[in-house]
Amino acid sequence: MRLLLVRHGQTRSNVEHLLDTAAPGADLNDLGREQAAALVPALGGLGIGALTASTLVRTQQTAAPLAAHLGLDVAVTDGLREIEAGQAEMRGDEGSVRRYLDVLAAWLEGDLSAAAPGAEDGHAFFARYDAAVAHALAAARASGVQALALVSHGAAIRAWAGARVRNVTPEFVIATGLGNTGVVELVGSPEQGWTCERWAGAVVAPEQAEAAGAGAAAEPGPVF
Repeated sequence: MRLLLVRHGQTRSNVEHLLDTAAPGADLNDLGREQAAALVPALGGLGIGALTASTLVRTQQTAAPLAAHLGLDVAVTDGLREIEAGQAEMRGDEGSVRRYLDVLAAWLEGDLSAAAPGAEDGHAFFARYDAAVAHALAAARASGVQALALVSHGAAIRAWAGARVRNVTPEFVIATGLGNTGVVELVGSPEQGWTCERWAGAVVAPEQAEAAGAGAAAEPGPVF
């Protein structure tokens, strides 16, 4: 099975470095809509047979052009939404953003009890994200689909990939960014495990993933 984890296009909250993690969230801005349209030539020939987005509108808007091109409906699930910011929601100060990203780093290092004030911990995040992935995969398998795309969020994709993909280390995830409409391309299954073939277009080999900072350059600012 081929699983494509796609980050949404740019929003005004991205530009302003705001912790915009609650539904419905910001719409795509003009550049974000252009980025979403560009997914059609980038992904349209990969045999994608199913599309799922989170409950935040920016992921559904990102998926829409590709869905229209492929003649697919976009399934929507709450499990793919962004990691919660809690009491720091819609804040953009350096301290709030750093504490948010420190939670992501703690989860990747095995401390799933870490949580931002008023937000979910790692146990809750991985439970709902794992369930969303499993549900999408089950539906794809039932329909004979061999490639599917999940349109989600930067921090959520990085956290899940860092914990569930065999050749992507926590150090790689922490040091490597994922820009708007960046794609993490995986092959495998929950039963056999997942391998990352490309991260934002860069081929990921085992030796790359073991070296912090390999692949795409680290992205400045929040990744929501």
